[in-house]
Amino acid sequence: MNRVFFSIGPITVYWYSILIMISVLIGYYFSLRESEKNGLQKKFISDLVFYLVIVAILGARIYYVIFNFDVFRDRLLDILKIWEGGLAIYGAIIFSIIFIIYYSKKKDKNSLLVLDTLTPYLILGQAIGRWGNFFNSEAHGSSTSLEYLQKLHLPKFIIKGMYINGNYYIPTFLYESIWCCIGFIILLFIRKKDKYDHPGILLFTYFIWYGIGRFLIEGLRTDSLYFFSLRVSQIVSIILILIGLIGIIKIKKKNSN
Repeated sequence: MNRVFFSIGPITVYWYSILIMISVLIGYYFSLRESEKNGLQKKFISDLVFYLVIVAILGARIYYVIFNFDVFRDRLLDILKIWEGGLAIYGAIIFSIIFIIYYSKKKDKNSLLVLDTLTPYLILGQAIGRWGNFFNSEAHGSSTSLEYLQKLHLPKFIIKGMYINGNYYIPTFLYESIWCCIGFIILLFIRKKDKYDHPGILLFTYFIWYGIGRFLIEGLRTDSLYFFSLRVSQIVSIILILIGLIGIIKIKKKNSN
């Protein structure tokens, strides 16, 4: 699979970059529309998204480097070469949430309301971004057979893209993309019913939904980051699920009082 979208002279643009850009633009556009409904104001969202793009990229890189430091130990300058790959979505999520909480408090906004505004488009962006992994021939599972992929009734271009270096691989990128798409629909349904009456409900639902999916799918992948013998993403997934459950329980208790 060709990971290059186009190349002009020394300038090379990759599919992964294009898909991330599309995700950001979609999230930005619809978050602006939502800000008119929940009173957050367009300028606040515009400024926040501008900073978030930077924070998310830095967070994704820092997270990856921390749990993969042996690769960079003897060549520290390579840490800056993000164009060579090495970004982790959980790093982007964690750093972004911390920054949103900080920035919201600074601007006297309800941080949970802000997070609920952005969360549906975060998981949609993840669904889109996973296709960047497809073009990069990464984030796949273990080797498998052509017959197995054909039994999944996958489009031929996906099966072809899963043929990497002489072997077929399980398309875990696709599993996560589909899981995130379903999660996006669920969040939109909850938002329509809730109408932002319970700030945090979308964020905590996202934690639970994505955490469960990522935990299961991570177990199939061959490129996991490890902390000793444990997969880091599975640890983070469990933490997110617990935070999500606690958050929803608190919202329910508050609502019943």
